[in-house]
Amino acid sequence: MFAKRRAAMPTPETALRGRSTPILPPAAEHYLFSRPLHGPYPEGFEIAIFGLGCFWGAERLFWQLGDGIWITAAGYAGGFTENPTYEEVCSGHSGHAEVVVVIYDPKVLPYERLLKTFWEAHDPTQGFRQGNDVGTQYRSAIYTTTPEQLAAAQASEKAYAKAIATKGYGPITTEIKGAGPVYLAEDYHQQYLAKVPHGYCGLAGTGVTCPAPSHA
Repeated sequence: MFAKRRAAMPTPETALRGRSTPILPPAAEHYLFSRPLHGPYPEGFEIAIFGLGCFWGAERLFWQLGDGIWITAAGYAGGFTENPTYEEVCSGHSGHAEVVVVIYDPKVLPYERLLKTFWEAHDPTQGFRQGNDVGTQYRSAIYTTTPEQLAAAQASEKAYAKAIATKGYGPITTEIKGAGPVYLAEDYHQQYLAKVPHGYCGLAGTGVTCPAPSHA
């Protein structure tokens, strides 16, 4: 069952049930920054969650932003199965997307800068895939943690939709909604491309710059 990738979302009733505790707990610290993955995080910092294909390359994009980034982590979000494993997520039967979790200082690095990185690094019109990576776990997604993030994400989607439409791209399929439970991925996925610098990264953007959203 796990070897077959699905191109349709399960329902809460058909999804795998999962378990109350993680099978393989993630690392305690960020491999590059030596800061606790599980917190506590500095006061005033926020959590941002993005799905843009395989989380190995996605995580690297955000830790490379530098100042304002506290930690990044690979995880699973937007699904139904409690404490899913990587194999369960890849089966399509958990409903989760592979995501990068970003803990950042909004006073140093505005959320809009994270959104710009997100939109420009992948093709948000592909539905349940990114390039050769096919499956519901590779869908484009923004899971927000504050009302302000939700409003900014929706505004940026409208702005980017206009920009890519002029280049011949179809409608954006990005899932944008408030974040539910987020589960950190297994240790070997955390900061994978720092540990394996020449490892796989299938991300490819559209080449279209994300404009500042209109507030009209």
